[in-house]
Amino acid sequence: MKKSLLAAAALLATVAATETKAQGIRLGLKGGANLSNLSGDLTNKDGYDNKVGFHGGLMLNVGLIDDGFLSLQPEVLYSQKGYKYDSGQTFGLYKREGDVTYNYIDVPVLLKVKAGNLFFEAGPQYSYLLKVKDESTGSLNGTVVGRTEAERDLKNVNRNEFGYVAGLGLQTDMGLMLGLRYNGALTDFAKNKSYNNGELTNARNQVFQLSLGYLLPGR
Repeated sequence: MKKSLLAAAALLATVAATETKAQGIRLGLKGGANLSNLSGDLTNKDGYDNKVGFHGGLMLNVGLIDDGFLSLQPEVLYSQKGYKYDSGQTFGLYKREGDVTYNYIDVPVLLKVKAGNLFFEAGPQYSYLLKVKDESTGSLNGTVVGRTEAERDLKNVNRNEFGYVAGLGLQTDMGLMLGLRYNGALTDFAKNKSYNNGELTNARNQVFQLSLGYLLPGR
């Protein structure tokens, strides 16, 4: 699966290289910040907080109309998602705080409408989970008693995720872009109640992304 995703990234570059004579095909780079959390029917919603991560990768913009009004934009992005958590036990004396990072490869395929310097985009997205990292700190009555950092077992999670993307932004004639988008998952994160004591059985990823990008000049 990982090889297939890397091949998808290579495909974007290959298409751009082999279609140099075509009008309206532009390869680009993008990157930026993620603000992620979980949505859905969570057991303890108050225990999950927003987490900041990053994303970055390649995009290919294929013009469908000569004036650039409508285009198709597939992307291959590395994206950090996840959440922060805060749980208290033993009459509030013991507290456990943590930061869970989901490392994904995202492949959105977007229909993009550009009016002047303003653009709107929307489309489906496929994501593949690479790994989950959990960093936690335990404290007793305010005193730190332990720290852990480990990768979680992925056998009880859905590594293949399907979702959707919608966003808007600004794009200059030179190809510089500033965009804001929302990513919502349609696939539950956990396969069953064996993962995370069943708290994430009906949980799904949600991410807000702020990106800077640049489309290379077409030929």
